[in-house]
Amino acid sequence: MRAFIAAAVAAALLPAAADAHVGLETPEAPADSTYKAVFQIGHGCEGTPTTTLRVRIPEGMIAVKPMPKPGWELSIARGDYAKPYDYFGQELTSGVTEVTWSGGSLPDDQYDEFVLRGRLAGFEPGAVVYFPVVQECEKGTHRWIEVPEAGQDPHDLDEPAPALTITEGKSGH
Repeated sequence: MRAFIAAAVAAALLPAAADAHVGLETPEAPADSTYKAVFQIGHGCEGTPTTTLRVRIPEGMIAVKPMPKPGWELSIARGDYAKPYDYFGQELTSGVTEVTWSGGSLPDDQYDEFVLRGRLAGFEPGAVVYFPVVQECEKGTHRWIEVPEAGQDPHDLDEPAPALTITEGKSGH
C-alpha cells in the first residue's frame, strides 16, 4: 500500500514539474508534415508577468507562419536557410528564423499559449528538433535554450529548450 501511495504522490507531482518550463502541446510530429507548434507558458519570472516571448525556428522547419495574438505585437525575423528545401514543388532558400510576441502581459499566475505553424522538411524519424525560447518578464528572463548532450537526460537541464520528436511520415504524400 505504501508503494501505491508513493507512486500516486510522485505521479501527482509530475504535471507540476512539467509546467515549470516552456513546453510544446504536441511533442511529436510526422516527418515531412505541417506542424502546429503550440508553446505553453505556465508562469512568469520571479512572480512577474511575461512581456515577451522569442522563439528561434530550427533549421528544417520551413514556410513558418505565426499566429497573431490580441494585445501582443508580432515581429518576424527572416534569413537564409542552410540549404534549399522543396515546398510542394517550389524551392525555398529563405524564410522565418525567429518569431517574437512582445508588448503583452501574461500574469505569473495565468497560463497562455503562443502558436506558429510550418513544414518539417528533411528530418529523419527519430530526430529530436529543439526550439530555443527566451521568455522575458517585468523582472527577469528565462532562457529555455539548453539542449541535452548525447546521452544526457533533458530533465537534468535547468532551462531546457522545447523538444519535438520526429516520427514516421505518413505514406502516400
